[in-house]
Amino acid sequence: MNAEASKGSTKKSLGKRVVERVFPKVPNFFVLLAEQSAVVAVTAGLLVEYMGSSSPEVAKRIIASEQEGDRIKVNNLTLLNEAFSTPIDREDLHRAIINLDEIINSCMTTVVDMDADLLSVKADKHCIEMAAYLKEGAEAIAQGYGRLGTEPKAGRADADRAEKAVKKFTKSYRRALAELFSDNDFHNIFRRKEIYTQLSHAALRMNVCNSTLLDIVVKLT
Repeated sequence: MNAEASKGSTKKSLGKRVVERVFPKVPNFFVLLAEQSAVVAVTAGLLVEYMGSSSPEVAKRIIASEQEGDRIKVNNLTLLNEAFSTPIDREDLHRAIINLDEIINSCMTTVVDMDADLLSVKADKHCIEMAAYLKEGAEAIAQGYGRLGTEPKAGRADADRAEKAVKKFTKSYRRALAELFSDNDFHNIFRRKEIYTQLSHAALRMNVCNSTLLDIVVKLT
């Protein structure tokens, strides 16, 4: 390379650096949300596996998944706070990041509580059924968030599937409570209600994630 070419390359490089400093590269939030929602789907799948087995190894995998979810959440929030601009409303991004993580947290808390000395609860048919609906909804949400960068309009159908899963969960939850409160064993009522409540927290957060997905789809299309 001759001196003139080298000089031109240096100027171009300097100019590029100035532009990047003034207008920083925007993180690919579509990819980030897809990655985070995929961890939610994996965790919900593990929850179903745990409900059917009470396996300590599966419980450890859920705890590890929660830790991975926390890492992703912190990273995504940091990138959001530092981003010069975003392809999606900041409020929607923040709501999605926080509530996707809360689904994972509730799954982990459910398993930890079931295994704790104070509660020591084995999954019943209601736990298994509710976990299955959470998995169904989580997979639909993961697919919907995963489409946002390529085919956002198709995410509406995924949001509809997630909404149906939450509705089925709600019916299952109400049946579980009705049966539980017909029991005369107050110790059993207390223990199982705690588990049902944690599962319902996951469903509530899933509903928020689903509403946020729909909001984003509308704004992008």
